[in-house]
Amino acid sequence: MTIDSNRVQAWLAPRADEMAALLTALVAHDTENPPGRGLRDCARALTDAMAGLGLDGEIIGVPAMDAQEDPCIVRAAVGDGAKTLYFHGHFDVVPVQDRGQFTARRTDGKIIGRGTADMKGGIVSMLYGAAAAKELGLLGDGKIVIHLVCDEETGSVAGSGFLRQHGLIDPAAVAMVTAEPSAGKIWHAARGAVSLRVTVHGREAHVGQATFGINSFQHMVRIAVPLEKYVRTMQDRHTAFAMDNKDAPGSMVVVGGLSGGGSNFNVVPGTSWFTIDSRFNPEEDLEVELKNLTTIIETAADGIGAEVTVELTQFQPSASTDRDHPAGHALAQCISRVTGAEPSFEMCAGILDTRWYAQLGIPAFAYGAGRLDVSHGPDEYVDEQKMRSAAAVYTLYAQELLQ
Repeated sequence: MTIDSNRVQAWLAPRADEMAALLTALVAHDTENPPGRGLRDCARALTDAMAGLGLDGEIIGVPAMDAQEDPCIVRAAVGDGAKTLYFHGHFDVVPVQDRGQFTARRTDGKIIGRGTADMKGGIVSMLYGAAAAKELGLLGDGKIVIHLVCDEETGSVAGSGFLRQHGLIDPAAVAMVTAEPSAGKIWHAARGAVSLRVTVHGREAHVGQATFGINSFQHMVRIAVPLEKYVRTMQDRHTAFAMDNKDAPGSMVVVGGLSGGGSNFNVVPGTSWFTIDSRFNPEEDLEVELKNLTTIIETAADGIGAEVTVELTQFQPSASTDRDHPAGHALAQCISRVTGAEPSFEMCAGILDTRWYAQLGIPAFAYGAGRLDVSHGPDEYVDEQKMRSAAAVYTLYAQELLQ
């Protein structure tokens, strides 16, 4: 059975208020990560919403990472055929600028609030897309498997890593799509990430006897300075992948995104620390760049007689799917049928959970209604019409790949 986009959109249109209400309810769940709280409550809300749509969801507990409270995955299978198409999302959000962001506002065709774009709005689109595919009889000899993880904003090791480690991602799947805020473009590639925490060790002393101490902060500053040359070097090494013209084509490295140390203003700081976070283009060898970073740090420390500890906190390789893969063509055709416009294929400026699937050989893409340029910000929003259009795309994509 084949149906056109108009019939799918006709199924979705009268459910606009339902979709808005679900997103509003999901936004109200404080799932800030870090620290990773409220995850189980949000997971229950998701499985309740699935049940209301005729989808059977389950909550899978996973081992705690960092300070997360009760981390878990929501998983559901829609259909029972042999072919598998993955819909993937995450229900954690970055910290708010204001607590009022947990109260969604619906105005002028937009829903404003934390996570509306990245990516609770995308989750709503995927759930309704899966429900439409089921109700309209479009699953053929396949099934949609929905994975919603709790820690994408801090690396996905607890969620997506658990799925892969426990064989819950089938390498024979026909494709994976995640509803990240791509603004209607198809992200078929993403950067890799290396994150470090650098701790500089000194010796505490009373300010009145400062010469008895070793000032870890002063050492830290001198260790950080040579890293700026490395930052500029990486910015000048451009990728060959197409990107949004507003995004910088070089690899991005941020020194000092977080920093701290010391025990009080009148004590020589005995310990100081700072972070390094990077997003390396696919052309870069992450092992080589990790070695380059640690060499710069250790050489600077040796030069001033400082003691340092370098901790690797994230190492995630880049991943890509050939834009000419048939699954990519099918997604582009579904988008064109719904929107009337041909989407572009680009590389995401950050990292994506597509990597957990692409590294198993599954064609993996990100496509969503939200916009990256408003995600994580004080005025984050999603356009309601585009949220419904994305749901229609997911429905048609299931039809194309599973029938």
